Amino acid sequence: MNKKRVNDIFYSLQGEGHNTGRAAIFIRFSGCNLKCPFCDTDFSRYDELTDDDIIERIKDFPSRFVVLTGGEPSLQADKPLIDKLHAHGYEIAMETNGTHPVPAGIDWTTCSPKGVTNIKSCDELKVIFEETTTTPDDHGIQSRYRYLQPCDVGDAERNARIIQRCLDYILQHPEWRLSLQTHKLAGFK
Repeated sequence: MNKKRVNDIFYSLQGEGHNTGRAAIFIRFSGCNLKCPFCDTDFSRYDELTDDDIIERIKDFPSRFVVLTGGEPSLQADKPLIDKLHAHGYEIAMETNGTHPVPAGIDWTTCSPKGVTNIKSCDELKVIFEETTTTPDDHGIQSRYRYLQPCDVGDAERNARIIQRCLDYILQHPEWRLSLQTHKLAGFK
């Protein structure tokens, strides 16, 4: 049986981007092929779950919107899982760094590129705006929506400067929209 390393499954609201505020079931996969300094996930713990195990764990949540996240979900999420989720009536979103192809059948793709990308388009492009950002790199990815998200560096003063620079950039480049990590601001998972 094909087992997947799942760090966490939880029910909450989407905290970022286009679907902010939407009730969602999060399936957080363990492991990533990148080592981003701002990553807030501990990948040392996980359960090995089959697709049926995953369905069993999410079936009682009232929302039918599933977000595959991580780590990097494209390393483990595959067509059989996507097909099984669809067969049970779920709409599926994936948050990816774009380094690996997204499996067929994903209903909404959010790409937050960090380095080399292997996807050419997505529904939502979310670029992390850091202290050193002067021009956000969209990596040539086509998207319906383009978001800049100020990087949370864990320091209130620095965060305020990053947010202000991000706001100033968007005011000069209105093709971008602001995405804040509302789950951190409002204190939910």
